[in-house]
Amino acid sequence: MGASVTVRVPASSANLGPGFDCFAAALGLYLELEVSEAERFELVSELDVRRDRSNLVVVAFERLAPASGHRFEVRSEIPLSGGLGSSAAAVVAGLVAAQALSGGDAPLLELATDLEGHPDNVAAALLGGVVVCADGEPYRLEPPAELEALLVVPHRAVGTQRARAALPASVPLADAVYNTAHGALLMIGLAGGDSGLVARGLGDLLHQPYRAHLYPRSAELMRSVTELGALGATISGAGPTVLVWVRRSAAAAVAATLRERVAAWAQVLAAPFVAGGAVVI
Repeated sequence: MGASVTVRVPASSANLGPGFDCFAAALGLYLELEVSEAERFELVSELDVRRDRSNLVVVAFERLAPASGHRFEVRSEIPLSGGLGSSAAAVVAGLVAAQALSGGDAPLLELATDLEGHPDNVAAALLGGVVVCADGEPYRLEPPAELEALLVVPHRAVGTQRARAALPASVPLADAVYNTAHGALLMIGLAGGDSGLVARGLGDLLHQPYRAHLYPRSAELMRSVTELGALGATISGAGPTVLVWVRRSAAAAVAATLRERVAAWAQVLAAPFVAGGAVVI
């Protein structure tokens, strides 16, 4: 029997409100990639994904090793659209699998960032926890022990390119100052386990207000989640998924209420913030 490897990679939520393109957190939904030697290239999956060499896991794999003579099997709990890092997980899985099979010590974060276009999601997927990306380097915090994420995933997706196009080329100085302050509050709160500071630090003026018209239901939900017992909410990545921040003790009750409220247009997933990143299993 030929060599094989199975890699497990978490989902991720980028931006976390004020940290546009630099904050992200790993979440407990997973992509698994199994790669094994075979007579010819093959990719199998029950997901609605490409089954040729243009699939992201294969593109990433071939940065370090040829895909010929390998069978790729992809399984995933991560919604394929909505802003939960499905593409980042695929890229990281392909790279980690290739390195595990071929040996070596490639700069995986650098390669993943080059493929994904930005470092936040891939850094969280690789390292786990909460990451702050600055000057090409990730700085990692342990995930918040007393907090949990509830994910409201709309049935209708919004394309990332469309979401990017909605952003202005420049923003008012006061808005930039607001985000700097709130990003600092969020990280102090996460580092110190202060849920009150976390709640105060979720504010954003740089990207979410400009995209609200693309997913009005998500935007309206964000404004009302504190009434349900949550600490607050942020748009996950480019959206339209809403990451609802809750104390673990309140998570079940808030999730039940959310499911009733959004049943017509979204699903609700419970996902812990997780410490672990990509692993070979």
